[in-house]
Amino acid sequence: MSSAQRIEVRREQVLAHRVAAHGFDRASAAPGVLELGVQDTPYGSARLALAARGASAEGLELVWSFRGAPHLHRRASLPRLAAALWPVGDADATARIDTAVIKDGARLGVEAFRVTAEAFRDTVTAPMAKGEVSTAVSAAVPPALTYWCDRCGAQHISGLLFQQAGLFGATGVGVEGGRTVLAPLEQRFPVPVEASGAAGLVRAYLRHLGPATPAEVAKYLGTKPAVVKALWPDDLAEVQVEGRTSWLPEPGLDALVSAESEFAEKFRGLVRLLPPGDPFLQARDRGLLVPDKDRAKEIWRAIGGPGVLLTGSEITGTWRAKAAGRRLDLTVTPFGPLSAAVRKAVEAEADTVASARGAGDVRLLFA
Repeated sequence: MSSAQRIEVRREQVLAHRVAAHGFDRASAAPGVLELGVQDTPYGSARLALAARGASAEGLELVWSFRGAPHLHRRASLPRLAAALWPVGDADATARIDTAVIKDGARLGVEAFRVTAEAFRDTVTAPMAKGEVSTAVSAAVPPALTYWCDRCGAQHISGLLFQQAGLFGATGVGVEGGRTVLAPLEQRFPVPVEASGAAGLVRAYLRHLGPATPAEVAKYLGTKPAVVKALWPDDLAEVQVEGRTSWLPEPGLDALVSAESEFAEKFRGLVRLLPPGDPFLQARDRGLLVPDKDRAKEIWRAIGGPGVLLTGSEITGTWRAKAAGRRLDLTVTPFGPLSAAVRKAVEAEADTVASARGAGDVRLLFA
C-alpha cells in the first residue's frame, strides 16, 4: 500500500468519478463495469442497467457469481471469473457459507465448494429445473452440507453454497415460464484447483466503486475483511473522503481529483433511471451515496426495492414500474422539485426503460 500518495477529496468528487467510471455517457457498447458483471435481481433489471449505459446483453451470460447472486458476464470471461472467485483458502470458503443451517458443513472450507461444484458438473448435462438440480446435488454432497426443510419435507443443500458453487460447476442460469432453469455452459471449463486472479476483482471494485476500504470490498465479495486484506494491492493511493480513509489505484488519482471539472463538461444534464441492484448502487459505502438514512433505507430494501433517479451524480428520487398489458406505467417519486429540463430528460429515459422491458408504450407519472 503506497504511503507516498495521500490526497483529500470531497464526496462530490467521488460521485462524479464513479459516474464517469460507470459509462453513463453511453460512449461504449461494452462499459468497463462489466468487469464486475451486472446483477440481475430482480430478473430483467440487468437489461435496464445496461440500457442506462447504452449497452445490451448481447454476448453476455447469466450465471450465479458474486455472493451467489445472478449476474450477467461476458461469456469469454467466465473461466477467468471462476478462477478469481474460487475461495483463496478454507477461511475464505467458510466465511462465504457460514450460516446457521450448515455450521458444521461450513467448516469443510474449500472442500465444500469442490464437492458441490463436481456435483453440478455431474448433474447438469442438459437444461434442468432448479429444483431438480437442487435435489440431485443435495443427494450427492456430504450430509453436513444439507439441512432438513420442513416446508418441503426434504433434505436440502444450503442455498448459499448451492448458488455460489454453480459457476464453478460450469452452470448457467436462465428463466423459462417464470421458473429458473440451469444448463451447462458452452465452455465447460474444469472445476478450479486454486484461486487465480482474486486480487484483480479487488482492483475492479476499487476502479468502479472506489475509493473504498477492505471491509467494503469484503462485503461485496461476501467474505471477511481479513481475506481481502491479504489480497490488498501494494500500489494503492490513500484517499481521505470527508475525513474517512479509503484507497484507490494510483492510476485513477488524476481522474478522481479532476472529476468534478470534467464532469461539468461531459455529463452536464445527465439523467438516468437506474434499476434496483444497478452496479452504481452496489457500492458498500451507502451513506456516501445517499446521506439521508430514511431515503437510503427505502432504496436498499431487502426485498422489493425501487429503482433510482440519477441526476448528474446525485440520486434525486426513486421510481417503480408496473406493466399494464403492453403498456408500462412508470412512476417517479423525486426527493425535491425537478426542473423542466430534468422532467423532459426523464421522459426520454422512461422510453429507454420501456424499450428494454419490451413494452409497446410507456405512461410516465410524477408522484
